[in-house]
Amino acid sequence: QVQLVESGGGLVQTGGSLRLSCAASGRSIRLDCMAWFRQAPGKEREFVAAINWSGTALYREDSMKARFTISRDNAKSTVALQMNSLKPEDTAVYFCAIDTTPRPTPTKVRSEYDYWGQGTQVTVSS
Repeated sequence: QVQLVESGGGLVQTGGSLRLSCAASGRSIRLDCMAWFRQAPGKEREFVAAINWSGTALYREDSMKARFTISRDNAKSTVALQMNSLKPEDTAVYFCAIDTTPRPTPTKVRSEYDYWGQGTQVTVSS
Protein backbone atom coordinates (compact mmCIF):
# COMPACT_ATOMS: atom_id res chain seq x y z
CA GLN A 1 0.00 0.00 0.00
CA VAL A 2 1.42 3.34 -1.06
CA GLN A 3 1.47 6.02 1.61
CA LEU A 4 2.57 9.63 1.45
CA VAL A 5 3.07 11.54 4.66
CA GLU A 6 3.67 15.28 4.63
CA SER A 7 5.30 17.28 7.39
CA GLY A 8 6.77 20.71 8.02
CA GLY A 9 3.70 22.90 7.82
CA GLY A 10 2.90 25.56 10.37
CA LEU A 11 2.29 29.22 11.08
CA VAL A 12 4.80 31.76 9.78
CA GLN A 13 4.86 35.50 9.29
CA THR A 14 4.96 37.19 5.91
CA GLY A 15 8.46 36.95 4.49
CA GLY A 16 9.27 33.84 6.48
CA SER A 17 10.29 30.37 5.31
CA LEU A 18 9.08 26.83 5.71
CA ARG A 19 10.39 23.52 4.44
CA LEU A 20 7.81 20.86 3.66
CA SER A 21 8.77 17.23 3.41
CA CYS A 22 6.92 14.21 2.08
CA ALA A 23 7.91 10.63 2.83
CA ALA A 24 6.73 7.88 0.51
CA SER A 25 6.40 4.22 1.40
CA GLY A 26 5.00 1.14 -0.27
CA ARG A 27 6.72 1.57 -3.66
CA SER A 28 10.00 2.70 -5.16
CA ILE A 29 9.73 6.32 -6.30
CA ARG A 30 12.88 6.11 -8.41
CA LEU A 31 11.02 6.65 -11.72
CA ASP A 32 8.04 8.56 -10.33
CA CYS A 33 7.26 12.21 -10.70
CA MET A 34 6.74 13.84 -7.30
CA ALA A 35 4.68 16.98 -6.88
CA TRP A 36 3.22 19.48 -4.49
CA PHE A 37 -0.27 20.88 -4.85
CA ARG A 38 -2.12 23.24 -2.54
CA GLN A 39 -5.69 24.05 -1.71
CA ALA A 40 -6.88 27.24 -0.06
CA PRO A 41 -10.31 27.44 1.60
CA GLY A 42 -13.05 27.67 -1.00
CA LYS A 43 -10.67 27.17 -3.89
CA GLU A 44 -9.69 24.28 -6.12
CA ARG A 45 -6.54 22.31 -5.55
CA GLU A 46 -3.77 23.85 -7.65
CA PHE A 47 -0.37 22.76 -8.87
CA VAL A 48 2.67 24.21 -7.10
CA ALA A 49 5.74 22.32 -8.29
CA ALA A 50 6.89 18.92 -9.49
CA ILE A 51 10.13 17.07 -10.09
CA ASN A 52 10.56 14.02 -12.28
CA TRP A 53 12.87 11.02 -12.07
CA SER A 54 15.76 12.87 -13.76
CA GLY A 55 15.51 15.93 -11.52
CA THR A 56 13.71 18.13 -14.03
CA ALA A 57 11.58 20.59 -12.07
CA LEU A 58 8.45 22.46 -13.06
CA TYR A 59 6.84 25.32 -11.14
CA ARG A 60 3.42 26.87 -11.32
CA GLU A 61 4.81 30.19 -12.49
CA ASP A 62 8.09 32.06 -12.66
CA SER A 63 7.33 34.12 -9.58
CA MET A 64 6.89 30.93 -7.59
CA LYS A 65 10.11 29.50 -9.00
CA ALA A 66 11.92 32.49 -7.50
CA ARG A 67 10.60 31.68 -4.02
CA PHE A 68 10.09 27.90 -3.93
CA THR A 69 12.50 25.05 -4.56
CA ILE A 70 11.46 21.43 -5.01
CA SER A 71 13.96 18.63 -4.46
CA ARG A 72 13.95 14.87 -4.05
CA ASP A 73 16.01 12.19 -2.38
CA ASN A 74 15.37 8.82 -3.99
CA ALA A 75 17.46 6.98 -1.42
CA LYS A 76 15.16 8.25 1.34
CA SER A 77 12.00 8.23 -0.82
CA THR A 78 11.32 11.85 0.03
CA VAL A 79 10.46 15.05 -1.76
CA ALA A 80 10.83 18.48 -0.21
CA LEU A 81 9.54 21.95 -0.92
CA GLN A 82 11.58 24.85 0.41
CA MET A 83 9.38 27.93 0.56
CA ASN A 84 10.92 31.36 1.09
CA SER A 85 9.49 34.88 1.13
CA LEU A 86 6.10 33.51 2.03
CA LYS A 87 2.99 35.62 1.44
CA PRO A 88 -0.49 35.44 2.97
CA GLU A 89 -1.78 34.15 -0.37
CA ASP A 90 0.42 31.08 0.08
CA THR A 91 -1.85 30.01 2.94
CA ALA A 92 -3.31 26.62 2.07
CA VAL A 93 -3.18 22.93 2.77
CA TYR A 94 -0.21 21.52 0.86
CA PHE A 95 -0.46 18.03 -0.61
CA CYS A 96 2.23 15.70 -1.84
CA ALA A 97 1.43 13.53 -4.87
CA ILE A 98 2.99 10.84 -7.04
CA ASP A 99 2.63 10.35 -10.78
CA THR A 100 3.77 6.80 -11.53
CA THR A 101 4.23 7.42 -15.28
CA PRO A 102 7.95 8.08 -16.03
CA ARG A 103 7.55 11.22 -18.15
CA PRO A 104 10.42 13.20 -19.71
CA THR A 105 9.01 16.32 -18.06
CA PRO A 106 6.69 16.70 -15.06
CA THR A 107 3.01 17.33 -15.51
CA LYS A 108 0.83 20.00 -13.89
CA VAL A 109 -2.34 18.02 -14.50
CA ARG A 110 -3.90 16.96 -11.21
CA SER A 111 -5.66 13.92 -12.68
CA GLU A 112 -2.33 12.45 -13.78
CA TYR A 113 -1.27 11.94 -10.17
CA ASP A 114 -2.05 8.52 -8.75
CA TYR A 115 -1.36 8.81 -5.05
CA TRP A 116 -1.91 11.64 -2.59
CA GLY A 117 -0.99 12.48 0.95
CA GLN A 118 -3.33 13.88 3.58
CA GLY A 119 -1.86 17.34 3.46
CA THR A 120 -0.13 19.74 5.82
CA GLN A 121 -1.44 23.20 6.73
CA VAL A 122 0.62 26.27 5.90
CA THR A 123 -0.60 29.55 7.33
CA VAL A 124 1.13 32.84 6.55
CA SER A 125 0.11 35.75 8.75
CA SER A 126 0.22 39.33 7.53
